[in-house]
Amino acid sequence: MNPVTPALSHSLLAAASSVAAVESGQSLTEALADVHPDLRPAAQALAFYAMRHWGMAKALRRTLVEREPPSATMYALIGLSLLLLDASIRAQEETPAEGTPIYGAHTLVDQAVQATQWHRSTASFKGLVNAVLRRFQRERADILAKVANDLEAKWNHPKWWIESLQKTYPQDWQALLVAANTHPPLTLRVNVRATTREAVLQAFSEQGIQATAFGEAGLVLQVPRPITSLPGYAQGWWSVQDAGAQLAAPMLDVKDGMQVLDACAAPGGKTAHLLELAKVDLTALDVDAVRLERVHQNLKRLGLMRRGIRLVAESAIKTHVWWDGKPFDAVLADLPCTASGIVSRHPDIRWLRRAQDVQQTAKLAREILDSLWSVVAPGGKLLMVTCSIFPEEGEKQAQAFAARHAQAERLSAPGQLLPHLPDAEHPAGYDGFFYALFTRKA
Repeated sequence: MNPVTPALSHSLLAAASSVAAVESGQSLTEALADVHPDLRPAAQALAFYAMRHWGMAKALRRTLVEREPPSATMYALIGLSLLLLDASIRAQEETPAEGTPIYGAHTLVDQAVQATQWHRSTASFKGLVNAVLRRFQRERADILAKVANDLEAKWNHPKWWIESLQKTYPQDWQALLVAANTHPPLTLRVNVRATTREAVLQAFSEQGIQATAFGEAGLVLQVPRPITSLPGYAQGWWSVQDAGAQLAAPMLDVKDGMQVLDACAAPGGKTAHLLELAKVDLTALDVDAVRLERVHQNLKRLGLMRRGIRLVAESAIKTHVWWDGKPFDAVLADLPCTASGIVSRHPDIRWLRRAQDVQQTAKLAREILDSLWSVVAPGGKLLMVTCSIFPEEGEKQAQAFAARHAQAERLSAPGQLLPHLPDAEHPAGYDGFFYALFTRKA
């Protein structure tokens, strides 16, 4: 196998293995980390495409495979290959959407069959894969007609998710699902402690990289590139951060000398933004020590690690363990949630979540909010943030919090931001976020 341009069969098998891991409950990011580095870029592209179209893949599998094979990887390979085969045939009829992997139909069938031979546990499924793909080629029109009214196949989200959006957003649910299936742009936030946006734009321009400014310090790239190849990465000139997430830190209006807490801080985008805005004493708190190390590395790259910054690996609920009793002037509560607002960037999320997860994460978030409120100074602020579009994790949570705490005065904040595709007014677009800002009455 050529390590630079791996055979399609190897990439298909690696992607199928990753998709199978998602179907068993593992995140796609974790699954892809186990793929050989030479295969990872191609496998990632294929797996991400699959996750954005997995509702269709599942419907096609149910129609064409009478008995699910005992190998989860083979079942995933069949679903992935059917998607790619349909895309290759469709490309002969219409212009494919950006990012669609296109292969010749003959090559694809041949390589999918060949993929079964690369592992002892999958070698016996060669005939099954060949038969399913050949049948789809012969009967494609009839098979697609059979699944045309399948809700998951049409919108590529779980049925419960679609029905929840239909109920909550009767006018917008279709647009939300379309946005979730659209590959988002690469957006950056310039580190104003290290440079200026004008200097970054100039450096990009000199290398032929087109970027558009938005907001206070944002940039959106017209053509995404590997971030480590962009000018200024090693120098800490910028961070990758969605346009909607860039709204968070400025809402707390931090000033030099303030005591600031960033709870559930990993991977550290909002932590860094707070430190770029003012010279504050900051505690970054996260229950996951491994993810907290990413915060440390990001702050080092950005030149923001200094005295007065603490990184604490602990649960936000256990204030008796990590809090020294000195109240915080500003608290950023980036709460755990279903992440339903960021599925365009993480398309596996929709297939990992279950309907009951919404209530379970909302319960955990409620406990964290109540704990964090106890550390806010009189006159201080708490910003509630989620990357969710489900109201149980957003507006309903904020209203319940205000009802529980008489001293909590709600201030102006955006509330629910629904995912927005790029346009003339919003060149970067943004993911789905919820923001609620409170101050503790003195």
